[in-house]
Amino acid sequence: QVQLVESGGGLVQPGGSLRLSCAASGLAFQIYTMSWYRQAPGKQRELVASIGSGGNTNYADSVRGRFTIARDNAKNTVFLQVDGLKPEDTAVYYCRADRPWDRIYYWGQGTQVTVSS
Repeated sequence: QVQLVESGGGLVQPGGSLRLSCAASGLAFQIYTMSWYRQAPGKQRELVASIGSGGNTNYADSVRGRFTIARDNAKNTVFLQVDGLKPEDTAVYYCRADRPWDRIYYWGQGTQVTVSS
């Protein structure tokens, strides 16, 4: 059974940083595209960043230059380093694993990030 478990969220002041982690199990992690999404209250879930099996990365314009996605295939974990946080970054951050050969994907349960002074 596939499980994605996020951690690392919390309350930070504007300009602060966090490191989000997503530990995966039950899948061949190294071949999956891993992504971070976020959903703010009253808004649709949106893609923040993704990293392919080969390490290629993609970022939303709103976070490029402030967020960094990385993966450790030996630990079946994907990270999201979030720097220069703004109040508008407040959201639940979700990890997602996409199977490369079809449209099947899996979600984690989410971790809350709140940016406030």
